[in-house]
Amino acid sequence: MLVTSQLRTGTVFKQGNEALVVQRMLGQKGGRAGMVTKIRVKNIVTGQTMDLGLDSGEKFEEVDLDHLEMKLSYIDGETYVFMEQTTFEQYELTKEDMGDNAGYITPEDDVLVTVTFYEGKPVGMVLPIAVVRTITYCEPGMKGDTSGKTFKPATLDTGIEVSVPLFCDIGTRINLDTRDGTFIERAK
Repeated sequence: MLVTSQLRTGTVFKQGNEALVVQRMLGQKGGRAGMVTKIRVKNIVTGQTMDLGLDSGEKFEEVDLDHLEMKLSYIDGETYVFMEQTTFEQYELTKEDMGDNAGYITPEDDVLVTVTFYEGKPVGMVLPIAVVRTITYCEPGMKGDTSGKTFKPATLDTGIEVSVPLFCDIGTRINLDTRDGTFIERAK
């Protein structure tokens, strides 16, 4: 059984008779009735997407999935093509299927990802917890500010925007947490 707090981008679960994959974490909101987690999910069978608000104590049935270790081979428009490393078979995932994970990897990365399959069809992927990306645009860094407590927006080489400390400049390689897109540290 899965609990609401265990849901992440790429997690597949059953609600009723529908198998759903989490595409995007939209946020959490606390209130008098308790914590509500908002997520965007896609029905694996029908392809329909919808936004859900889930209470913190809700439980969900896990879905039987197959997992294969793969590398991103190339990107063809909105389609990401992954290659299995032993049989060299290729599988396609759309950018929509990948959700927020699409902004963390490129074909140039030498990163193994876990692609999840439901009834023989690829439905999502799980990234490593930390990835290295390069900043392509941000406001100039400020000398002497190395505390890391104040953040500014920065655009990465994959096109996504994240918050980085003020001391980061264009060309800085950084480690990112793929679970929530937060800055970890400068890459060594």
